[in-house]
Amino acid sequence: MSPPDAQRRLDSILQQFTSPPTSIGTLHFAGLTYDVPSSITPSRLPHSKPEDLLDLQDPTNSAHLYFLFQKFLLGQDVFMLSQPGPYARRLALTFCHLINAEYEYISLHRDVGETELKQGRSLLAGGALAYVDSAAVRAVKHGRILIIEGIEKAERGIMPVLNNLLENREMNLEDGTHIVHPSRFSLLRRSQREHGRSMGATFVAAHPAFRVIALGVPVPPYKGFPLDPPFRSRFQARFLDNRGSLLSLAKPTAPERAPTLLHKIRDIILAVQYASELRTPLHNISRTALPPFPQTSLQKLTQLLTHFPPPDTLAPDQLARLLLTLHPQMAHAPFEAWALLSQQFEEAGLGVLTSPSTAGHEDGTGFVGYKVLSIERVDTYTANVTFHGPGGFPVITLNVPSGPRPFAVFPPIEGGAGTGPERLIVSSRFSGLLTCFLQSHALGWDISFVPPVLPSTATCSTALLVRTFGEVLGYDVENVHLYKEVGGREVVMRRVTGEGGATGWEPSPIIQSAWAGRLLHLDSLDVIGATAGSIARLLQDREIELWDGKRIVSHASDEELSNSDLGLSVAHPSFRVIATASKSLPLQDWLTDEHASMFLPVPAQPMSATEEASILSLTGAALEHVHTLITFAERYRNAMTSPNSVQRNRRLGTRALVRVARRLAVMPWDDDLYSILGRALLVEFLPRTERMSLDAVFVECGIVNRTPLYNPPVSPAANGIVFFPEASDPFNKTQSVHIPRFDPSQDPEGAASHIPHMEHFYDNSLQTGLMRDAAVDLEILKVHLVLLGNQGVGKNKIIDRLCQLLGRPREYVQLHRDTTVTQLMFTTHLSSGTIHHTDSPLLRAIIFGRVIVIDEADKAPEHVVAIFRSLAGQGEMSLADGRRVRRKREREDDVVVHPNFRMILLANRPGYPFLGNHFLQVLGDNFSCHSVSNPDMQSERQLLAQLAPDMDEDLIRRLVAAFQDLRRGYDEGRLSYPYSLRGDASYYCLQCATDFDLLPPELINLVRHMRAYEDSLETSLRNVFDFDVYKAETMDVLYEILEHHGLKVKRLGLDAMREDTKAIKDITFKPSGASDVSEPKYGKEDENNEEHSGGNTWAGGTGGRDTAGLGGRGGYMRLFKGHDIKQVSDELKAQVPDHIKEQAREMAKAELARRLEELNMSKQEAAGYSRLLGAVDAHIASLHDLLENLSAKEEERVWVKRQTDGELDDGRLADGLTGEATVYKRRGMAKPELGQPQIKPKRIRFLFDVSGSMYRFQYDGRLQRSLETAVMLMETFDRVTHKEKYVWDIYGHSGDSPTIPLLEAGSAPDTSERWKVVEKMNMITQYAFAGDYTVEAIEKAVTEISRFDADEWFVIAISDANFGRYQITAADLKRSLYHDPKVKTALICIGEGAEASWIPKTFQGRGFRVNDTHDIPNVLRSILSEMVS
Repeated sequence: MSPPDAQRRLDSILQQFTSPPTSIGTLHFAGLTYDVPSSITPSRLPHSKPEDLLDLQDPTNSAHLYFLFQKFLLGQDVFMLSQPGPYARRLALTFCHLINAEYEYISLHRDVGETELKQGRSLLAGGALAYVDSAAVRAVKHGRILIIEGIEKAERGIMPVLNNLLENREMNLEDGTHIVHPSRFSLLRRSQREHGRSMGATFVAAHPAFRVIALGVPVPPYKGFPLDPPFRSRFQARFLDNRGSLLSLAKPTAPERAPTLLHKIRDIILAVQYASELRTPLHNISRTALPPFPQTSLQKLTQLLTHFPPPDTLAPDQLARLLLTLHPQMAHAPFEAWALLSQQFEEAGLGVLTSPSTAGHEDGTGFVGYKVLSIERVDTYTANVTFHGPGGFPVITLNVPSGPRPFAVFPPIEGGAGTGPERLIVSSRFSGLLTCFLQSHALGWDISFVPPVLPSTATCSTALLVRTFGEVLGYDVENVHLYKEVGGREVVMRRVTGEGGATGWEPSPIIQSAWAGRLLHLDSLDVIGATAGSIARLLQDREIELWDGKRIVSHASDEELSNSDLGLSVAHPSFRVIATASKSLPLQDWLTDEHASMFLPVPAQPMSATEEASILSLTGAALEHVHTLITFAERYRNAMTSPNSVQRNRRLGTRALVRVARRLAVMPWDDDLYSILGRALLVEFLPRTERMSLDAVFVECGIVNRTPLYNPPVSPAANGIVFFPEASDPFNKTQSVHIPRFDPSQDPEGAASHIPHMEHFYDNSLQTGLMRDAAVDLEILKVHLVLLGNQGVGKNKIIDRLCQLLGRPREYVQLHRDTTVTQLMFTTHLSSGTIHHTDSPLLRAIIFGRVIVIDEADKAPEHVVAIFRSLAGQGEMSLADGRRVRRKREREDDVVVHPNFRMILLANRPGYPFLGNHFLQVLGDNFSCHSVSNPDMQSERQLLAQLAPDMDEDLIRRLVAAFQDLRRGYDEGRLSYPYSLRGDASYYCLQCATDFDLLPPELINLVRHMRAYEDSLETSLRNVFDFDVYKAETMDVLYEILEHHGLKVKRLGLDAMREDTKAIKDITFKPSGASDVSEPKYGKEDENNEEHSGGNTWAGGTGGRDTAGLGGRGGYMRLFKGHDIKQVSDELKAQVPDHIKEQAREMAKAELARRLEELNMSKQEAAGYSRLLGAVDAHIASLHDLLENLSAKEEERVWVKRQTDGELDDGRLADGLTGEATVYKRRGMAKPELGQPQIKPKRIRFLFDVSGSMYRFQYDGRLQRSLETAVMLMETFDRVTHKEKYVWDIYGHSGDSPTIPLLEAGSAPDTSERWKVVEKMNMITQYAFAGDYTVEAIEKAVTEISRFDADEWFVIAISDANFGRYQITAADLKRSLYHDPKVKTALICIGEGAEASWIPKTFQGRGFRVNDTHDIPNVLRSILSEMVS
């Protein structure tokens, strides 16, 4: 018998002979009595602090406890629903304490599987397998109360595991035993005894005292998965009144100690709670609906105003700051909701609330006007913090926990390393925020530093605040950088293997910090979403369940703590947590009620312009440059007022400005701010509409776009210096740049084997300038880089060349869609039953100080790339094996970042057609960005002349000019592919095939082909353009560009392909049988669609005579059925008689007339529609490609973990050793985040101006372009494959009406119906009366589409309104454009409307001026593309 079997046998025997527990007394509760038993295992009793248990005298608490008592006596399980927060859990623990019941606890999250609910496995030394009961199994075996919290977070397929246990008290376990109902167990035991047999250890009786208390939130209104009906049916429900929860947690305060302010705000909180319960469904979705305050808001208010007595009234900014702390969701609530709450505060005599974005700390105070005077140590782990109140309030001294390290001087002394945001400047803002931290700490709360709701601001000093807070209190700070792959279990513990292959558990840094009393900084807590709830109990109660029945409790005796067998431990009293966000997600995605109840939120406050200017001044940059940078930054950030801008634009944070200022200080002569700021903001890749707005900001700030200078080739290294000569400058301002070459003695191995070697590299001005700028960033400013560009611009080769010049050893890693965080850190392998990790190229670069090139950064999931953010910003990273990457060694196993370590991320340009992930947003401002462009025309000509010296110079010039126009056509939206020189940008000699074949060139390969063969220009161009052979509109644009540059080609596309017979001159096809032609005919239809060649019988054949098909010689129409084309010779085609040709032409005309009749169109109508269609063919193709690619991207699969088959998950190898089944991963559709709805259609309305002025002034093309734009939209959405993803309609507005239906949603118009739409638009303009309903049209459109159940809502309007003539003000337009915050709106002003220069300035991102009507389709396409992507 194995040891585990023997132990189970012994446990079963002991259970049969265990006497029932003795009674310790009788509980009398409202007429019910209960003999309270003693505890068999006292360590499983509640160990909560008295203050964490609920007051039994509170009527609300006693009513709920009485209900639980009733259900307990009836043997029923209970489901308690409440607002997110600790009340329900504390109620359950108070009940356990009341009846002296032992309990087990499970916190659910989306990663919970069958193992966590039944039995886990572990390997013992020597290979023996042991089964470990879960909390649920322990509870049912030992008669404990099982508390399951977070039911709404568990996926529906998991909870049925417990259904049989709940209903019948039965469960089959992995170790072969079976839990059965106690009555059934008695019957089995009696039966076995009657037959003289022993029961054995197979069956285990469920304890009669076993009960379940499930805790969850109602879904909706809160986020979560709905209850599984069979699971729900097993419970007795109890809703916990939100008002009672608020009051119970707050605990009553003596009236003489309660400030007036407390009473007034408490009444408002309770009033909002009542209002939220009395709303109608219609009111709940309105803009003015106030979300109820979080469950702990009244508790925080009471503690704060009791410990820090406030004056009777507060300044508006102080009041707003207090409100955002109590109710942080108000930061992203609609303005109308904030105004309604402000009205309630004003009516209560508290004054008005300032805007949430201006609730600052400019007076240097913390909450309710307090300042910190001093911090003094009391003993090793406590300190006294003295606060000074507002006005004549007395000084308050509070005893607070602290760390064991020496205290930094308080108030903090300005200074520190560096000249950037990490340098401490003790401003009033900083002092006020630090005071808020200290006040929160004194109240015993963990802190959540909530970033501003605006997407682009100056720095909030997040890292500096956390560091300073830790230093002034002597804390050992533990920084944990979270990423999306972290699961609920990994947050707490991870499985490890030891000697002999035994598996065990290791505490996470979070648990280690709790035991050691550290200050835990949870960075990027927002990215793990609802998984953060797995540590809610640790944050709220300082309790959490660990492995093998161990737990952290809030209180335990010294005797219990000294007995390791009990598995009890306590969190150190000094343990504190500060959570910060990555700012890569909108606040509403993660700032939930649960988050607000876990922390005391402290609203962040960005630096003021004055403070930011003082930071920039420290760099040594000229004051005029600092002033210009601050002015530009303010105007740029004000333009990014929408959270949606985060996905479109680069933030311009303080770190980015500091980099620019440092560069200006180092190279004051290089003061081209347009180029430097444009590089930081990636201006080259901005959409057309965004580029127009940004150019306006440049003009307002007096920043001009200078002519690019010529950069001579770089000189080879001499005397350890890489020399970049000065650029040619007519004003003689430029200077040469000297970069020190890397010392190989610092990394001998890397210098010997990791420096790229390139024999052939052709310099040009643009790329030399880029290498110089990158070298300055890497070696002088010592920052990390991001290089973005189209395909084929030579990003890899430029960096390789730069590393070669600098003598820099380089590591390389290429990312892809399947890349995981673990793979970036190390490679995992198994040896002798023990898991080992081998450092990845990234870790090697960190350790040895090498450059790591991270290619295809936009292809990896965003949460994977996010780990580079903390590595670049703070030089820190948390490894999955428990180690830490740090700039300085703080612990023995820390991986220290070498000072020479640099990261260079390479990626394609953002947006269409690459559609990579938005990785730039998760990186923040920690990287210096560079856009890599194609060389200018002169550089390209020189390059091709060097590579093909025998080629005609004029032909080279024409080819280069044509490719320049092809790229321009892509930028303008006429072409859907960014044609590159690819191959020339890597600057390799054509003869160096080994190097040159690394990338598939375009223009280079074209030149190579033309040099090698005597093919015609048409044949050679097919190498590049055959990809688009079925895109007739693209072919037309290509033909136009080539012809413009004198590259005469007969035709392109299918015709060129069919006419290109040079390659088959000696290969002809002669049909069998007769070859004479009689008369054109359609031919027979082959139901099987088999291939037919010749025969003069079948329609759709090839190489025939009279029938419809391809490759023949006498048919009247082309007909392709998917088979290979057999082309008859030109001789046979020439033999077709003239009368047969004429008959074929007549039949073609008749067929066209029949088709027009089917479409219900005349020839004139068809010609008119064709003209409209032809004008926007390229735009249709581009927009269609975008929508199709977006649909494909939405359906991209991700790694789904915890599967029973697929590929082995490296992160669960240790679990696999124990025999667990769910250790695989496989590709699948990503599940929506908790509470996020399934993808719904996007609801779009297009509003066209059909007023009389459109007809009156049509000479400028406004009416024609509007009709073309309507055709573009109708044709594009008709061609979209997944039509269900878009619900759209077209309406008009004129002086007669704001709502003129032109095409209703759900219509599927054919060609004739589309023509009727544009004809109707044209006709209305002829008869419309004067007037303008632009504002009303937008308002009505927003109202109507917002009622639709959609994923997103869009309204795009075109108007030529003369705003002055019709007295349309900015306030009128604002009211319509911002009528509903969830609806994204855009207004395109044309004609007289385009003369209103204030439109784009006032409505950044929503208002657009189009002076040239030819741009109307392009601008609308750009706006729509940005909106839906």
